[in-house]
Amino acid sequence: MRLVFLGKPGSGKGTQSKFIEKEYSIPAISTGDLIRGAIKEDTPLGVEFKSYTSRGALVPDELVVAIVVERLGEEDCRDGFLLDGFPRTIPQAVALENILADQGLPLQSVLNLLVPDELLTERAHGRRFCGGCGASFHVKFAAPSVENTCDHCGLVGLHQREDDRADVVGARIEEYNTKTAPLIGFYAERDLLAEVDGVGSLVDVQNRIRGALVPASQD
Repeated sequence: MRLVFLGKPGSGKGTQSKFIEKEYSIPAISTGDLIRGAIKEDTPLGVEFKSYTSRGALVPDELVVAIVVERLGEEDCRDGFLLDGFPRTIPQAVALENILADQGLPLQSVLNLLVPDELLTERAHGRRFCGGCGASFHVKFAAPSVENTCDHCGLVGLHQREDDRADVVGARIEEYNTKTAPLIGFYAERDLLAEVDGVGSLVDVQNRIRGALVPASQD
């Protein structure tokens, strides 16, 4: 399947992307991870990315499109993919549509994970990550067994991403409402949109995703 995953910051797309990746045997491609990788490696592009992400602003379309096109050209994307965090604007969506049309591989579904704004800041602000193995936790909803220590690799010192700070999350939500929310209408017009309630237990949300993806899996 060829999918796009929409949802506001803190809606749980990252967690559910991993589920979809395993359930449907397709790579979950997070533009956030691609960008963070470039920032961590301190590449010239990463330096440019950081000037935007550190203040909660969206990275310019042309930079994101370039890094996504490169990723979609890799071998593991031949049988499908899930894009998490791309497209974020109408110009990005048009660029993706043109790229896939040229390859004869149109999108099959666009999931929109719905979570009320009042829950988003709490979810994002409480996230913590292991700098060793990359495992994720939440101080309230999924705390590690030992405070500030990774359950998986034992590293002490979980960290909060810069773009999960409360002030940055607020800016990201506002940016999403302004620039990304119009994608809902864009994909609804193309009869690709499937909206999924993102509130509830992990299993409940996963079951809703399965139900939403039944038509795509039959294409």
